[in-house]
Amino acid sequence: MPAYQYTAVDAQGKQQKGTLEGDSARQIRQLLREKSWLPIAVEPVVESKTAGSRTGLFKGGLSAYDLALMTRQLSVLSAAGIPLEEALRAVARQSEQRHVNSLLLNVRAKVMEGHSLAQAFEISGRFPPLYIATIAAGERSGHLDLILNQLADYTENRSAMQKKIQGALIYPIILMLMSFGIVMGLMTFVVPDIVKVFENSHQTLPFLTRVMMSSSAFIRTMWPYLLIALVAGVFGFIRFIRTDAGRFTLDRWVLRFPLLGKLSRGINAARFASTLSILSQSGVPLVDGLRIGAAVSSNWLIRDAILVAADKVTEGGNLATQLERSGFFPPMMVQMIRSGETSGELEHMLSRAASMQDREVTTLIETLLALLEPLMLVFMAGIVLMIVMAVMLPIVNMNNLVN
Repeated sequence: MPAYQYTAVDAQGKQQKGTLEGDSARQIRQLLREKSWLPIAVEPVVESKTAGSRTGLFKGGLSAYDLALMTRQLSVLSAAGIPLEEALRAVARQSEQRHVNSLLLNVRAKVMEGHSLAQAFEISGRFPPLYIATIAAGERSGHLDLILNQLADYTENRSAMQKKIQGALIYPIILMLMSFGIVMGLMTFVVPDIVKVFENSHQTLPFLTRVMMSSSAFIRTMWPYLLIALVAGVFGFIRFIRTDAGRFTLDRWVLRFPLLGKLSRGINAARFASTLSILSQSGVPLVDGLRIGAAVSSNWLIRDAILVAADKVTEGGNLATQLERSGFFPPMMVQMIRSGETSGELEHMLSRAASMQDREVTTLIETLLALLEPLMLVFMAGIVLMIVMAVMLPIVNMNNLVN
């Protein structure tokens, strides 16, 4: 049955919103009246037409947490032997997010119309290729509960890493903003009052003091234009990287920087290995798995390198050799994949390579975040020290002249 979103007023006069399944909008209104609610609007759930073009794992209207939670719940219910349509209904009712509830009811309606679960996910346009391909492989093999369990582990790990990075970045970002605000406050309000003491002085001011006075005057006079230039620069940069040429330029620039390049290569290698591992274990053909692995890559240069490798593998080439030629993947990971191809245990070696890459990326991110906080403190201390020195040097010189 199709799903409908409703807006109604209950017996206490409060507005209620939600989603119900029914044969028609008329039936939904009747159900609401039976609850002594006054229906205001009843509309069918509209499927997104644009979300299907998004290829990231956690894109398309579902957050990383929502997708991980939904997958785990479906996995548990499926393992318990509950029919698929009942499991989808239960997960939809369990969700406190209105858009997730509507999405799952819509998927359930497609399943009851005769579509497979993978087809229903694909029709909704809200699920990434990795998710759909893995579910389809589980349905073909008859082990959907096991595949859902693997997919739940995968999505939970990705969600946990995302939350960890976001949580670790909160303090450095707050510190950076406070540092910037303090420096601007000192240069705008404090420094001008202090340097008035030296304006009528006939002595030659130190170079650092003159630079600070000029900078303070420039900021006080030009701050509206600086703000406009900053906003325009950010807007122009965002517009530029949304183009193909801009995105390739940005990704190429990122890979050239030592730390950023290492981090980008590590994250994409870990994501690629994890994706290919779960797809291989699910029975997805290697070439299809490579194309999906390319789609989840955040760096377009690495994405194109994986697509080239997929084409070469289609022609009979060796996967490890193609990845090695790209120069974007760690030698240890390439060697493990080569060993897996030689021994016929590619699935097992991909799983070990994925675990190894996840650990390396986690360690690298923790190290960089641990270094970021003291670096911000040192930067802030250096700026304050320069301001203090610029103020104190003329005073010391005046004392020397008096003595």
